[in-house]
Amino acid sequence: MQYIPNILFLLALILGIGYFTRNIRKVIRNIKLGQEVDSSDNKGQRWNNVIRIALGQSKMVVRPIAGLLHIVVYLGFIIINIEVLEIIIDGLFGTHRAFAFMGGFYGFLIASFEILAVLVFVSVIVFWIRRNIQRLKRFLSPEMKGWPKNDGNIILYFEMVLMTLFLVMNATDISFQEMNSGNIVSKHIAGWFGGTSVETLHIIERTAWWLHILGILVFLNYLYFSKHLHIILAFPNVYHGRLAPKGQFKNLESVTNEVKLMMDPNADPFAAPAEGAEAPAKFGASDVMDLSRIQLLNAYTCTECGRCTSECPANQTGKKLSPRKIMMDTRDRLEEVSKNIDKNGTFEPDGKQLLDDYITREELWACTTCNACVQACPVSIDPLSIIMDMRQYLVMEQSAAPSELNVTMTNIENNAAPWPFNQMDRANWINES
Repeated sequence: MQYIPNILFLLALILGIGYFTRNIRKVIRNIKLGQEVDSSDNKGQRWNNVIRIALGQSKMVVRPIAGLLHIVVYLGFIIINIEVLEIIIDGLFGTHRAFAFMGGFYGFLIASFEILAVLVFVSVIVFWIRRNIQRLKRFLSPEMKGWPKNDGNIILYFEMVLMTLFLVMNATDISFQEMNSGNIVSKHIAGWFGGTSVETLHIIERTAWWLHILGILVFLNYLYFSKHLHIILAFPNVYHGRLAPKGQFKNLESVTNEVKLMMDPNADPFAAPAEGAEAPAKFGASDVMDLSRIQLLNAYTCTECGRCTSECPANQTGKKLSPRKIMMDTRDRLEEVSKNIDKNGTFEPDGKQLLDDYITREELWACTTCNACVQACPVSIDPLSIIMDMRQYLVMEQSAAPSELNVTMTNIENNAAPWPFNQMDRANWINES
């Protein structure tokens, strides 16, 4: 009977980590539905970005209040969860505070954890107030209704409960309080339980202990269904982030091949393709499978913080475009494709696509390609690349550019300039008196 708690703990651990692993494997599978991209260049710079942007949170502090609060929660999440290792050892082997043998250093660690727990709790409350009472504009966009709004609050409640359980667990642990080392916060909470019997204190401590570790496992598996998957994916996303100058657009290999064919004096552009020749590549993107793996990783990494949308000049002037919505729509469509694959084994055409069913043409053509959204993103997400790929599809596959753009392209083709003037007449304005 004495081993039943250890067995139950082991089962909870296996189920929790197993389900999480299953979902992460599904995320990896879904990302691999995209087009492969070589990002093996400039490894030094990429690792520097990971340390500076993902680990160092350098782009978060551009907005000091939110940035500093996020750093507190971020550090708390990482450092306090070192304590989870002790809980796992205690749960598996039936020990109690397995690391207590470290003496004064253990007290220093627990004291640091308790201070961080309080700071995280306060930071989370401030975040909740900003979302629900202060109601910052970037949290009130149409795409933030329903689940996205609830998701943001649920994760805050999770963090408040986990920090509370940690402090209560310490406060009601009689042997820990008797050590009087590291209980810098919990010793004050212990006073709230004055007069409580030893047996009751033990029950409260064990209940808080179990709820704390089970809450962490639930939190871990909730990440897959939440925008907070960025806790894990931010690091690979920053590593694979775009390194080229923001104003530099990529050349489509398919277009390059077409131009080479046109420039080759020995090539017959009207010749039928050779038997067994590979079909011409699709220009641009109309669905998630046309996007690159990095773009799909971007979609899963989106934190829905709205910094991109709040910096977007098109959005600020009332246009329909929201870069955050572009990423959320891409992720939603990818999840829909994922469920299709889960059901059928392979993807069966469902009559839907990212273009039109999720992202409208009005949104795509509202973009000014200024890169403000790319610059603003704290985890190196690039909504503009998706917009441009979908624009390329519209122009090159459907000839569906806006009339203004068609006129400009026609002028460039005929006059080598965007204006409707013959090259010989361009300087005529000089002679006007």
